[in-house]
Order: sequence, then structure tokens, then C-alpha cells
Amino acid sequence: MNRVIALCFLLLAAVIGFLHIDSRPAWAPFAINAVVTAEEEAVLEPAPKSKPPSLPLKPSIARPISTWLPDTGAPSVHAASLIALKDGGIRAFWFAGSREGAADVSIYSSTFDSKSSSWSTPTVVIDRVNAEKALSRYIAKLGNPVPARMVDGRLQLFFVTVSVGGWAGSSISSMISDDEGLTWGDPQRLISSPLINLSTLVKSPAIPFSDGRLGLPAYHEWIGRFGEFLRVDAGQVIDKRRMSSGRSAIQPLVFVNDAQDASAYFRQTRSAGQVKQVPVSQTQNAGQSWRIEPDLLIANPNSAVAGLKLSDGSRILVLNNIESGRYRLVLMMTDAKSQWQTIEVLEDDVALPEDQRKEFSYPYLITLDGNDAHLVYTWDRKKIHHRYFSGAWLKRAHTQLTTTEVGNTPEETKQ
Repeated sequence: MNRVIALCFLLLAAVIGFLHIDSRPAWAPFAINAVVTAEEEAVLEPAPKSKPPSLPLKPSIARPISTWLPDTGAPSVHAASLIALKDGGIRAFWFAGSREGAADVSIYSSTFDSKSSSWSTPTVVIDRVNAEKALSRYIAKLGNPVPARMVDGRLQLFFVTVSVGGWAGSSISSMISDDEGLTWGDPQRLISSPLINLSTLVKSPAIPFSDGRLGLPAYHEWIGRFGEFLRVDAGQVIDKRRMSSGRSAIQPLVFVNDAQDASAYFRQTRSAGQVKQVPVSQTQNAGQSWRIEPDLLIANPNSAVAGLKLSDGSRILVLNNIESGRYRLVLMMTDAKSQWQTIEVLEDDVALPEDQRKEFSYPYLITLDGNDAHLVYTWDRKKIHHRYFSGAWLKRAHTQLTTTEVGNTPEETKQ
């Protein structure tokens, strides 16, 4: 009887939620200029001309630069993310503690000095105890920090909190910084459902709309595993739309094609025996509705993907291109004429015995000028690896693309 009552309650909540969002007006178009240069909108207050460039790197640099985010003293780290700062620097976020989901996990931050290729001493952005006080509710654990730039120039940090159960019982909270992440205001819980505000998580970068609001790719893990696109105005969810269905696609990554058209690539969560490739959805009305498309023909072992569109039209993708495990991580590239191809093997433990292979996962990408790329990812749950790919290096990779490797082009995923 209790299960029947609970099911009825959930159905009622779903109907009310559907009626609530379906009455919303059409969404504003994507801010395509801000998307082509993924973090270009961050430079709302141009730096004085006397300042040196943020990345004094010569085009002749042949290999990517490799650094590590600073040690916090915690044995386990995960889910790093990045955002460009107004002075041309980069701020990273990640969570660290005794293990994922532990009560001692905190969200940390550090900034990157391009001159010395080094990271600043890490600082705690928020921990479970302070989140609990500010949100006035019990918090068992937190994770998955995702930064964004608001239209007024302030930083907004979205993160996941859990009060009951595992990640399936989570919700999204956010807080705002007026000083580029040096200090933060109190967090606020995003209300994404009028009745049951549970099982909403975030992992991938937000997409700006032309009206100044943000499109936040989110996902659910309870009573289904699917993606949702939240339309966010400061700390308020003003609309949401389903991006996928069933129990097979989470952690959506959005590629914007133009003001109305975008593609979403997902981490697949399919059951045993089903195809292990990258699920795809498409929108042609700026995220107001999504339709499921054929898979991207690249293996995916139930692990997150990261991607970026560059100013020359090419796209890069970082993922574990294997059907099981997370011991291989690659950087792939495509353009309008070629298929997805591996241009750099970032990590690969295939030669090691299975019990000695490390985990390389949760990649996150940004660009500072539309031509380069900064990447962070989890390295064996013990470190966060940072790699920088110059515009010259990526341009050379772009010129070497061929059509010999299997994988959908961007146009093929739209058919």
C-alpha cells in the first residue's frame, strides 16, 4: 500500500511539473558568439592594454603543457572543472575527501598562473557543515562543482548536495562570487520541481542564452536516468525540458551549432548486453524540445564525456573510448567534413594487468580564445591532471584530419 501511495504521489508530481513548464513561453536563442569562444563572455571588463597576454606561449610549441592541480592532503579527488577569469587566468574547482560521498568531502579551488605554469595553494570553497548551515537542511555529502559566468559578470558555482540516500537523492545548489571566486555568498538550493526536488545533478558547462539567462545541462538518476535542460535566472529555475528518456543517458554535454540548433552527447548507462556508445539528442528550438538521435559511433563505458567547439568550426571531444573500464582516455577531433578521429592518447593502461589499471575519468574542457583548450580530468582518484593544448597545436591537428576513422560527423548526428 505504501508503495502504491508513493507511486501515485510521484505521478501527481510529474503531471503538475509538466503542466507547470509546458505553459512557459518559447525560449530565447542561444548566445552563439559566447559559445563559439566558450569562455569569451567572461571578459566583460577588458583588462588594461598594458597587461601581458594570459598565455605567453609561442606557436612553435609542439607538445601540450602538463601540470597537476595542487594537493589538498585528501586521499581522494574527483570531478574537476574550469572557468576563465577576467584577468586572463583560470580558476579550477574539484572535490576532495577520504572518498567520494564521504562526510569529509569539501569543494576546493585554485587558480592557474600561465607564466609559471603553476597552480595557487588550494582553498576550500564550501564543505558539508557550512553548506548545511547556509541551506538550513541536513547535508550528507556534496560534489560535482560546475562554474558559470553570469550576464552581469559575476561567477556562479553550481554543485550537488545530498540529504538522503546516494547521488540519486541529490539536488543542485549554487552560490555567487563578486570577486572572481575569492569569496562566495551563501548557497541557495535550486528548485527544479514544484513538489519533489530530488535527483537532479550537474556535471557539464552551462550554455548562455541571448537574454542573459543560462541553460544548465542536468540529469536524473532516480526512477530513470535521463538528461534535463534547466533554464536558470540567477538562483532560480524558470523552466526545464527533458533531453533524453529511459535509463540510458546522463551527464549531457551540449554543442551549440547556431542560435537555435544544438546537439547533446551523453554518458551512457545502459544495461548489460546493450550497445556501449555515446547517446545523442538534438534540439532545433534553443533547447525547448529535444529528440533522440542515433548514437555517436564511439565506444563509451558508462563514463563522462567533455567537448568543445573551436572558432575554426572544429570540435574536440575527450572520453574513455572503450566499452568497459576507464583505463584509456583520448582526445578526438572532427569538423564538418571529417569523422571523429583520435588526435592524442592522453592515458592508456591497456598493457597492464586488469587489477593494476588506473582510472582516468571525468574530463572537463574550456577555451580562452576560441582556438586553444584547457583540460582537467581525474587521475586514478588521487590527482587532477591539467593539460593545455595551444591553438597552433590544435590547428595542426585539424589540418591533418582525414575521413578514415569510424564516427559520426556533426551533420550526421542531426539527421
